[in-house]
Amino acid sequence: MKKCGLFILLFIVLSGCRQTPFDGHAVIDWVDFIKWENVEYNGIYSGVLADEKYIGEKLGTVKYKVADNVTNPNYKIRNGDAAFHEKGTEIFTINGQPNLIAVKAASQINGYSVYYSRDAAEQQWHFKNVPLDKVNKIEIYQPYTSEGNKLLSTYTNHEELNHILVLLKNSEESQNFQPNTEKGDPDYFQIVLYTDEPIAYKFDIQYDGASYYWYPWDTAILSNEIETYLKKK
Repeated sequence: MKKCGLFILLFIVLSGCRQTPFDGHAVIDWVDFIKWENVEYNGIYSGVLADEKYIGEKLGTVKYKVADNVTNPNYKIRNGDAAFHEKGTEIFTINGQPNLIAVKAASQINGYSVYYSRDAAEQQWHFKNVPLDKVNKIEIYQPYTSEGNKLLSTYTNHEELNHILVLLKNSEESQNFQPNTEKGDPDYFQIVLYTDEPIAYKFDIQYDGASYYWYPWDTAILSNEIETYLKKK
C-alpha cells in the first residue's frame, strides 16, 4: 500500500464510522476538510504556507465544527462546515491560487493550515513533484514538543541545499521496512523545502535508533549522513 505520511489513510474516504456498543451512535473519523461555496477542500498534509505574505482576502468564517458534534453517519456536510476548526475560524484565499484556501492554525508551521479543492486538482505535494532546482531554503523542525514545532536548523547555502536534496533523492525504497520500537517511539523530524511558490513541501523523517526513514511515496531509508542536518544549528 502506498504511504505518504502519517495521515495517508485519511485521504481514502471522506469519513469512516463505527457503532458504539453503549449509545448506538456512530464514531466518525473525519478527514480534515472545509466546505465553502459548494466546494470541498481537503487538508494538505505534505505542504505548508511558505509565508504569510501569500495570504489574500478573508472569505468568511467556519460555521460549524463537525468533529465531536456529529454522530450521524448520514450527515451531509454543508457550506461553512469544517472537520476540526472551531466556529468563527477565519478562512482566507491564497494569492494567485484560486484552488487553495487557508485558515490560521497556531499548531502549524508558519501559522496556517492549507487546503486544496478536490474538484479542481489532485494533490501535487509529493517529493516527486518538488522542483529540486528551485529549492532555495530548507528548514528542519522537531514537531510534537511542548513548544510546538521547534525550528532546529535553516539552510540557504547552495552546497548544503544540494547535499540535503541528494540525500533525499538517493534514499532507498523499502516497502517491507519495520522500524525498531524496542526502545520506544522513534524520533520525529519534519523537513520543509521552500521554492518560490506559496506552498512549501513538508515531509516527516523518523529515526528508530538505527535507521533514518521517510515517506516520499513508499517508505524509504535515508543515509545516516542526514543526521548532520537534523541537529540544532
